[in-house]
Amino acid sequence: MNRKWIIILLITALMLYSVPGTAQASISVSASSAILIEQESGRVLFEKDAHKVSRIASITKIMTAILAIESGKMNNMVKVSEKAAHAEGSSIYLKPGEKIKLEDLVYGLMLRSGNDAAVAIAEYVGGSLEGFAFLMNEKAREIGMENTNFANPHGLDDHENHVSTAYDMALLTRYAMNNEYYKKIAGTKVHRAPNPTESWDRVWKNKNRLLTELYDHSTGGKTGYTKRAKRTLVSTAEKDGFELIAVTLNAPDDWNDHIQMFESAYDNYDIAEILAKGKIKGIKDPYYKNMIYLDHSFDYPLTTEEEDLVRVEYKLKKAPKDEADQRNDNLAGKANVYLDEKKIASLPVYYKMEKKKEHSLFDLFKNIFTSMTGMDQHG
Repeated sequence: MNRKWIIILLITALMLYSVPGTAQASISVSASSAILIEQESGRVLFEKDAHKVSRIASITKIMTAILAIESGKMNNMVKVSEKAAHAEGSSIYLKPGEKIKLEDLVYGLMLRSGNDAAVAIAEYVGGSLEGFAFLMNEKAREIGMENTNFANPHGLDDHENHVSTAYDMALLTRYAMNNEYYKKIAGTKVHRAPNPTESWDRVWKNKNRLLTELYDHSTGGKTGYTKRAKRTLVSTAEKDGFELIAVTLNAPDDWNDHIQMFESAYDNYDIAEILAKGKIKGIKDPYYKNMIYLDHSFDYPLTTEEEDLVRVEYKLKKAPKDEADQRNDNLAGKANVYLDEKKIASLPVYYKMEKKKEHSLFDLFKNIFTSMTGMDQHG
């Protein structure tokens, strides 16, 4: 090998070594599109064509579920329409005219991927399929799903413009997992629901095999499949407080794709507390010294190599010249966190205002009494 090629190889090796987050280089997935993010920070730990617009099949139902939950009507009874009962594809076998609690519809939607449940939810919460699609897209814009358009509540291939991306679906799942009600439903292995026309309950086992049998750290998710979208999967996992979200689109080997992504993250990253809640130490400015604080901590997933690349810069307001100029609000500035040269967070920094002593009604009468009797002067 000549000297030129040796130099090129050395430069390439150094470049690869210096790039933060190279754990993803060891991951190879079957999916056309994939992404892995950390729940709390939203940091992307692995991605493959994550912004490619694709059909998404039944992982659509994550949006349907969270809208149902946020409607505040989960204890209400829903009358099943003919249209809902005869929805195509996967079903929980609802009957026209039966009444079922909205909560049970959401369980049937998430665990058994019932398209009939999806239509019943959409008609009840949105007034119609079209009205519900409008709500879905409004929520998508709110969350920041820039490359998504919802046209139905179930993900069937009945509209050409029903599409999203792995990245957008990760954003949606991160949003949904902040809702404890959704989190509970998505992580349920088996649910029983009353069956009004039969002598037995409906019993639904979750189709997510990662949750039910394949992966001990699984906490939930949603499966999907249509002929055009192929296999789609969203899943969540948690290990020692380290929460992850994985999404794959068109993935023939999705169960293993997700396990591989999760295990790679747990092997290569740790959740580091970069900023602690409470008083900020080390500030030399006499006005701010021992007087500023953070109202919450900041944690972030880091590899061992990245830990030395983190730095914090405090940008504080100019201290007032005298007491008359002292600010009325207690916002002192911000703490900017950088990983290498990339800003990864900006937290508000607060000034601890001196509180005036509050006197009770008892103290007021006591002061008046002592003043009148002269006890404040003579004891």
